[in-house]
Amino acid sequence: MSKRAIILAGGKGTRLKPYTISLPKPLVPIGDVPILEIIIRQLKKAGFDHVTLTVNHMADIIQAYFGDGSKWQIKIDYSLELKPLSTMGPLTLIPDLPEDFLVMNGDVLTDLNFEEFYSLHVGRKSNFTIASYLRKDKVEYGVLIKNENSELVQFQEKPENDYLVSMGVYMMSKKNLDYIPFDTFFGFDHLMNTLIEKKQYPSIFQFNGYWLDIGRPTDYERAIEEYAGMNFYE
Repeated sequence: MSKRAIILAGGKGTRLKPYTISLPKPLVPIGDVPILEIIIRQLKKAGFDHVTLTVNHMADIIQAYFGDGSKWQIKIDYSLELKPLSTMGPLTLIPDLPEDFLVMNGDVLTDLNFEEFYSLHVGRKSNFTIASYLRKDKVEYGVLIKNENSELVQFQEKPENDYLVSMGVYMMSKKNLDYIPFDTFFGFDHLMNTLIEKKQYPSIFQFNGYWLDIGRPTDYERAIEEYAGMNFYE
């Protein structure tokens, strides 16, 4: 069975400056390999045979690097956004989407098993499946908890908070396109709120392996440090 993936690669990478001043974010290197090439190699290993890159900012550089995908023995084509469409809006410009397909951001470094994630979604006949990750954030201050009389009743010294966050990796069925306006700025948040309102509740898959969104300089620098000792696609 053919497996299709859509990789969102059209953003400007504003949060990642200065690394993205002269390069599009999907081409910033992790070690000696662009993050997007790592993803494409992972998808090839997981049995995907067709990848569509949604491009906008510095699209010509991305297209020149990846071409038709023959270097990686996978079909690569492109969907060009003429204006920013966020995360879900670009899907409306792709005319040949299959019944189920993977959608992911082009700046995710993870050892998620994409083949298992794909099969899980299809096997459960889910409408939309979100890969999620439990992230711990440490508050760098002492936290004061007061009562209704503005009296201190509890003190927490630099507590850690846990958040279940989206990894920027999704499996979705084609019928979700009915909720996405054509060629319009429409994000993941817009679609999630719409599905909840329609009681078409997405499934959540909690992943416990390695995950980093390299959209911020601190996480990008951390990824560079950690990548050398890891094997993501061989």
